[in-house]
Amino acid sequence: MRRLLAVAAVALVVVAGCVSPTGFDPGTTGVEGGSAAGSDPTGGTPVDSGGGSVDGDADGSTATPGGNPWGERIVVGLVDGTGNDRDYAPMVREAAAFWEDTAERYAGFPVDYEVDPGAAEPDIVLRFVREVPECDGKTDAAGCAPVITDSRQIDRPEDVYVKSGLSFNSTVLVAKHELGHTLGLGHDDGPADVMAARSVLYTEPRPDAVDRAFPWADGEFDAYVDVRNASDPAGADEQVSRAFGFYRDDPPGMPTNLTFDRVDDRDAAEIVVEVVEESPCGAGGGSCIRTRGPDPDGDGAIETYTTVRIILVDLDTEAVGWHVGYWLAHAFGAEADADKPAPFRNATYRERRSAWWR
Repeated sequence: MRRLLAVAAVALVVVAGCVSPTGFDPGTTGVEGGSAAGSDPTGGTPVDSGGGSVDGDADGSTATPGGNPWGERIVVGLVDGTGNDRDYAPMVREAAAFWEDTAERYAGFPVDYEVDPGAAEPDIVLRFVREVPECDGKTDAAGCAPVITDSRQIDRPEDVYVKSGLSFNSTVLVAKHELGHTLGLGHDDGPADVMAARSVLYTEPRPDAVDRAFPWADGEFDAYVDVRNASDPAGADEQVSRAFGFYRDDPPGMPTNLTFDRVDDRDAAEIVVEVVEESPCGAGGGSCIRTRGPDPDGDGAIETYTTVRIILVDLDTEAVGWHVGYWLAHAFGAEADADKPAPFRNATYRERRSAWWR
């Protein structure tokens, strides 16, 4: 988004400014449940979600004395290029009000905005788009705007792009950031919590993993199995294979066409099954599960799983497969026992050690 504008034999470059989202940190998620070999597993959903920070001095004034290149009033129009008809005006008005209160401190001059979605002759048009055009060489930007430091750079209406689908607060933040560029501020200027090149951004609310019929991107799984700590590693490994085979055969009520490929790289696996000596499953726990995945809407809950870890503790070899199968049902969207395949509903001690997969 670079333009050359020649005025009175002086070439002025309109530099693009953008803000990029930081990667969403899924954090360590924990859907945990424990069971002794003779009792029913239980599941809870404590979640640790990732956060973020913005470096810099948020209080440092960075104004350079000068005049407002836009004139007395800046008319801001809005265009929703997504077809979703979301009402962006309140978010833009909040961003504009922020600069009306702070521009003199940070940009060196006061500003007065008129946010008019249907403005006939706007100075700036905020365009809300699904994908922001390449901005200053970046393709992952959440917003993009020209950096205006001189009135001769302005070619009305100037287009400012903001990514759609963000939460209210994140949309306001991106709009603040991009309007800051149109006031001549760069990424090293204050306030740092607004003008930093990268910020933690969240999407509009999305369904959580526990509310999805199938909380995975697809049904092709790489599986890492470590049963070296089992009393009978070969027997435990065979039991795990029985559990995988059960779901590969499309049991009623479960997703179909699931595949499981054994891999040697634990970090590359979506499903990890391991026998451990020290239990994180709680007192008396024979098995538990931990899940991991992104939280793009910032509500503290996973939206899709990227990894599940099934942990087995001091189980009889004949019960290993049942415990793995039980937690796989949970991972595939059947958190409640009533929604799990028949072998995992109210199974007795003997049934858990039977050929339940037949």
